[in-house]
Amino acid sequence: TGLATSTIITMSSNHWVLAWLGLELNTLSILPIIMNRRHPRATEATTKYFLIQAMAAALILFASTMNAWKTGQWSIMNTTQPSTTMITLALMFKLGLTPMHAWYPEVVQGSTMNTALIISTWQKMAPLTLLYLMHNNLPMNIMLMLGLMSALIGGWTAINQTQTRKIMALSSIAHMGWLMIALNMNLNISTLTLLTYIMLTTTMFMSLNLLMMKTLTDAGTAWSQSPVMTTMMMITLMSLGGLPPLTGFIPKWLILTNLCYMKLAIMSIMMALASLPSLFFYVRMAYLITLTTPPNTTNTQHKWRFKINTTQILLLTTMMSTLMLPLTPMITTM
Repeated sequence: TGLATSTIITMSSNHWVLAWLGLELNTLSILPIIMNRRHPRATEATTKYFLIQAMAAALILFASTMNAWKTGQWSIMNTTQPSTTMITLALMFKLGLTPMHAWYPEVVQGSTMNTALIISTWQKMAPLTLLYLMHNNLPMNIMLMLGLMSALIGGWTAINQTQTRKIMALSSIAHMGWLMIALNMNLNISTLTLLTYIMLTTTMFMSLNLLMMKTLTDAGTAWSQSPVMTTMMMITLMSLGGLPPLTGFIPKWLILTNLCYMKLAIMSIMMALASLPSLFFYVRMAYLITLTTPPNTTNTQHKWRFKINTTQILLLTTMMSTLMLPLTPMITTM
């Protein structure tokens, strides 16, 4: 309830102090959830998250105060260039974009799967709302550079990871890079990118939590628990990688097309190349989950679980939307 209320406060505000208050309440609401596990890693993750978020919020308050001193008003949509740059960098800290990303995989790794899901999806809504409100004043060069760096670093860093939560965290950094590129061009494409990211990330975290898959080693035995779930995870991973004709391909295709329309062909090529490392580790995860058999046989007979519970029905619905959503943007563009 605290998370939802604080995010709504930030999303509905037009005053910098009210937006800052919502961000602070949002941070304070998530801290007990992260450290609820009562483990040293959870405590460390909570401390890191608090320090980063508090520093970013203080920077936002300082920049907004300086903006009010210059302009005489506290409106979010009316900011000067120095204040806009400072606030943008502070929001990048909150979102975990490169080069301010080092804390993000560690915090996600120190949390449970459900908490990592909240951090990777809901906690990004409030900072992104402020970026949406400021999109006319955002420094384009800084946004493009940070977006490209995030897509590159997120993909390259995840190649050597074996922890699924860290892989999903670095995947989140790469997707936020694509979202920052989209914010410079078209808010409709940005919204489509955000919704696709939230849908696919939610599906992956719920699947990982249901199969208790914490490392890539656990992926080899996932097929014996639920063949339906492993098949769905393979499709979701391919969609996260941006393979056509799945849903994850549509936002990347629209972003690359708009970059070409803006005479940024080199940027478009670099973003396309930056998606290749991400696609590599998505394909590797899909291979380990669906095409690899463990070295020993299962000890129990009839391990296959074809009975579908409520969680699996929800995930199957998400998978069907993953398959069907590509038709909608194609029809609208025609």
